[in-house]
Amino acid sequence: MLNQYPLWKYIVLILALVFGVIFALPNLFGEDPSVQVSHRTKSLAEEDLSLIEKTLSDNNITIKGSELNQGRALLRLDDENAQLQAAEILKSSLPKQYLVALNLAPATPEWLRMLNAAPMYLGLDLRGGVHFLMEVDMAAAIKRLEESLLSDIRSHMRSEKIRYRGITRDETGLHIRFRNADSMYQAVDSLEDQFRELAFSVDEKDLVIDAKLTEVAIRDEKRAALQQNIITLRNRVNELGVAEPVIQQQGDSRIVVQLPGIQDTAGAKKILGATATLEFRLAEGTRTDWEDAERTGRIPLNALLYRERDGGPVLLKRRVIVTGDQIIDAASTIDQQKGVPAVAVRLDGKGAKKMGETTRENVKKPMAVVFIENKVESKQVGDEVVKKRTTVKEVINVSTIQEQFSNRFQITGLGSEEARDLALLLRAGSLRAPVEIIEERTVGPSLGKDNIDQGFMSVMIGFVLVLVFMAFYYKTFGLIANLALTANLVFIVAILSLLQATLTLPGIAGIVLTVGMAVDANVLIFERIREELRNGNSPQASIHAGYEKAFSTITDANVTTLLAAIVLFSLGTGPVKGFAVTLSIGIITSMFTAIVGTRAIVNLLYGGRTIKKLAI
Repeated sequence: MLNQYPLWKYIVLILALVFGVIFALPNLFGEDPSVQVSHRTKSLAEEDLSLIEKTLSDNNITIKGSELNQGRALLRLDDENAQLQAAEILKSSLPKQYLVALNLAPATPEWLRMLNAAPMYLGLDLRGGVHFLMEVDMAAAIKRLEESLLSDIRSHMRSEKIRYRGITRDETGLHIRFRNADSMYQAVDSLEDQFRELAFSVDEKDLVIDAKLTEVAIRDEKRAALQQNIITLRNRVNELGVAEPVIQQQGDSRIVVQLPGIQDTAGAKKILGATATLEFRLAEGTRTDWEDAERTGRIPLNALLYRERDGGPVLLKRRVIVTGDQIIDAASTIDQQKGVPAVAVRLDGKGAKKMGETTRENVKKPMAVVFIENKVESKQVGDEVVKKRTTVKEVINVSTIQEQFSNRFQITGLGSEEARDLALLLRAGSLRAPVEIIEERTVGPSLGKDNIDQGFMSVMIGFVLVLVFMAFYYKTFGLIANLALTANLVFIVAILSLLQATLTLPGIAGIVLTVGMAVDANVLIFERIREELRNGNSPQASIHAGYEKAFSTITDANVTTLLAAIVLFSLGTGPVKGFAVTLSIGIITSMFTAIVGTRAIVNLLYGGRTIKKLAI
């Protein structure tokens, strides 16, 4: 018989609707102001959670609920004032290894959480926070690799006892000069076996070997620099204590960092963009020798002239004892003897061995700590953007080695804030290449709330206007279309929640557009039914023909829009992708509800019956 569905189709539709309602529901319950506590080196256990709860209860802070999730403690509180008080108390009371972050935890009921139902994430434009687009200085990464290879080549030539005049580096690569051809050919044979990342060429006339990085080595170094910087930035964000950060690659040289809830843009920029590291070197001569070297310009061959923070000269040996790369832990503290801010440092095995050997052989001699910072600044010169790279090196501490030490010691000579920042940077690791923040956006929480309210209002206004028009123009069939449109919204929210997608303002725009487009299919079907009725066909035949004949037109229109959404997603960036995702989901769900959903209700109302007139 015409216009009848079998029972199994109705069961499938009901199950789909129940599924949609369950996974859309968590978005109605809002969020609890919360405090998230984690540990730098381990996952938290029940005893840690008990300690945190006791700390808050001793300070008369009421906890709404607490839980352990993925090694982190989450404590739910009644309001934002209690949240801020709890965060301050925990930061001051817990040991420094604990990291405290403000968070907003979904207030989803337990029975929904047992079904793994969770609300959508909200983007920065809806939640508030800081967005950075950072560009990795790939030229500096390549330069660093070449300088490392230059040092390795020197060591290799010495170990192989190959005589050479000198080795230099410039923009075209590395250049090794020789006094005779025999040494040159001996060197090129040895170097080609040892350094596969370099392509060597021989200048027989000038007795020079030129070495350039291969394309494969350049590509690998750029990829490694990008990935290591992402890891380092993630470590630094964890140290800042930001809940649910987004750190991801964009293109082949850029990194997107989004920090929800962070309002201190300057502080975040200072930590994320810093490329600070340390070098430990022995001092050369006495303070009188340093002043003579500055005055006369005569610097010993085995030394370099540096500056202390007060501008005074310091002569340091060329050989570096330990670098910041060999530091595995650092914490800001107070020097017990002098009562000044300090950074307690712990070295890895290799660094500890070198430090132990050096301090054993140089007791009562001065050793210096050199603070090194790389900066990249962009300036508009005419029509071009010129990047200016500067490296600042200053001696922050010169002290006499009193006894042998190896893997643990302290650095002084810093302010309290500098000590905290340096400890954070050393713990998180140094960036493999400098980064420059080329775009930043800050969204306040109040603006985010306004965006949510206005976005919700725009969806509701568009939704209600469509409902009123359809009910007025198509009567009973219009009400059926309105039911399908409501189900469509439920399905969109459910799928976004199930995918744990991030909803942004452009995403809301995609939903608003889908609300308008969702009834297009029903308009085509209903107009086809009316046309069939005007041609004298029976109501049952008109319903059947209306759905059958409109199907191809509906499919063509929606597939075209879906292809456009796919192109937007593949070529666009963050906000455009958000729009494309919600539009794509909306197109698919609207086809399901407008064709299958409305047909099921129409069949239920009119199928298998003799009817003389349709309310359309």
